[in-house]
Amino acid sequence: MASEAPFRPLVSVVITVRNEEPNLRRLFEGLLVQEPPFEIVFVDALSRDRSFEIAEEYARRHPGIILAFQRYGSRGVGRNAGVARARGEFVAFIDGDCVPDPAWLSALRRELRHAEVVAGRTEPIGRVRYGALERIELYQKGSDVTYPSCNLAYRRALFDRLGGFDPRFITAEDIDLNLRAVRRGATIQYAPDAVVYHQMRTTVLRFLYQAFWNGYGRKQLTEKHGSLWSDYRPRRLLQRQRGGMAWLRLCAAAFGYSARIVGGWGSRLTPAASSPIVASPGTER
Repeated sequence: MASEAPFRPLVSVVITVRNEEPNLRRLFEGLLVQEPPFEIVFVDALSRDRSFEIAEEYARRHPGIILAFQRYGSRGVGRNAGVARARGEFVAFIDGDCVPDPAWLSALRRELRHAEVVAGRTEPIGRVRYGALERIELYQKGSDVTYPSCNLAYRRALFDRLGGFDPRFITAEDIDLNLRAVRRGATIQYAPDAVVYHQMRTTVLRFLYQAFWNGYGRKQLTEKHGSLWSDYRPRRLLQRQRGGMAWLRLCAAAFGYSARIVGGWGSRLTPAASSPIVASPGTER
């Protein structure tokens, strides 16, 4: 039996960062060894450090492969702006504090041949006690929609049909996108060989700050999509909270959820679809 023809579509890797200077060189070096063809679209949200200067340096050294520009706004705003300038049939998202395995894009491509959405495996590096804590999962139509956008790939046509990321979200914009994709009939294919190493927060305060905003984003999800608690697995969630750090994270997330209830009345999300993707103004280099 003849083997399948090679599947090598152009993949646009979209990165949105703010103040990631210590991590960017490792990220770029990890991306430049990926299986071609690919391009890197780098969106800087007006960093106060040298993040954009580093990206410009790499863009000068790799013209036609790396595009770097600035666009202020939420992660959804930045990612939509990056996709608007992307040329690939597929878009893959990764964060500034991540490093991809050398076979990352190759593994994503194998699954993208047959799927419109592929989520890779994200491995924590840094403080083990933070990284060992599992995601608080949310299921929709049998699929976990909480796969993060630090290791996520979409067929560009589906991404456009969905209207891209909803820029109103503070966090959980990736869960919202996955939710809408699944509800429109897509299946999120898990690719364990598509590995990204994600740097954990370096202090307890930063870790809990992140958990607070994750809880805040979960409340935004319920505002837009209605009650989602029936899709959570509370008993399983509580059983997994082993150790003081796990319970601290859960408390911080609950505090963020409550803060949205108390303080978000002037900016409640409605079920209206997010805005179409347009090339937002920015400083393109």
